Amino acid sequence: MKLLVTGASGFLGNYVVAEALRRGHQVRAVVRPSTNEKRLAWYNHPDVEIIRIDLRRKDGIVDALRGVEAVIHLAAAKEGDFYTRFAGTVIATENLLDAMIEANVLRLIDISTFSVYDYLRTPSGTTITEDTLIESDPLERDEYAQTKLLQEELVREFEQNDGAQVTIVRPGLVYGRDNLWSTLLGGKLTDNLWLRIVAYATLPLTYVENCADGIVSATEREEAIGQTINIVDDNLPTQRTYVKKLAKLRYSMPRTIPVNWTVMRAIAWLIWIYNKKVLNGQAKLPGIFNPVILDARFKLFCFSNARAKQILNWKPRYSLDTGLERSCSNIELLQVPQSTPTLQPLGS
Repeated sequence: MKLLVTGASGFLGNYVVAEALRRGHQVRAVVRPSTNEKRLAWYNHPDVEIIRIDLRRKDGIVDALRGVEAVIHLAAAKEGDFYTRFAGTVIATENLLDAMIEANVLRLIDISTFSVYDYLRTPSGTTITEDTLIESDPLERDEYAQTKLLQEELVREFEQNDGAQVTIVRPGLVYGRDNLWSTLLGGKLTDNLWLRIVAYATLPLTYVENCADGIVSATEREEAIGQTINIVDDNLPTQRTYVKKLAKLRYSMPRTIPVNWTVMRAIAWLIWIYNKKVLNGQAKLPGIFNPVILDARFKLFCFSNARAKQILNWKPRYSLDTGLERSCSNIELLQVPQSTPTLQPLGS
């Protein structure tokens, strides 16, 4: 199968391209115009064609789709203000979908996020599945959640109005080399100082190679068409367990100031109410002082990957311990064979 992968040079995109090549697919990898392709392990692979496109502009997208059978859409803006993220996520998606319609490429695997769920209104102890409530008040969430919610709306319209064959994949927190510490453990105060929220919440982790495996599997199985699929690993750790494992592996963690979750939540609610009642919501609060965002990061939930296992015939290839060991080792993980295996039939 010939795949177009947007965001191919990103953390997850790198591994998705490598996994697709291992399975014998041809890949047209979309990267930003400024990307140094020589840092990509697969840049000179015979089955890769690198395309430099800014998805915020329509130029060249239709041509890039010629001859493609399916699109894996990973590109998104994860940094910057709302307008920067809106352009890099929402406008980029709108341009891609318009081009797909023009090029008559209607198979899309859209990579979304667990950030779209409504954690404030979902009771503590709930198992988060694909049927869990979607955020009903996006303006209370951060820019990433807001723009990914808008992206999903565009993709649903593409599916309903244009007869597209869509799979929405929602990975949990994707971890791997150089991506082991996150805001699900606390809030950043300075470059090397974090306010660590001490809690027993379960982390919805997926190791980057496991996640890439699931995403490529979604392109190959007809059963995935029309489905929304969460990707998380088995035997998920609590925040405390995860940090202990990092310490055992001598991972260089930032300095932290521990704060009890219950205390932090009470403080956040007081600040939030003061901002709403006294300041008319004008103050731009850091995420750790927003109770809605705090619930998304630290509330006690369980997470299911049952649908991914059933529909994709997927299971995590690497355990948490193995994933962490690989992430902290000097092993070169992105070794892509130059000769690729015979491609299995669609839906096999």
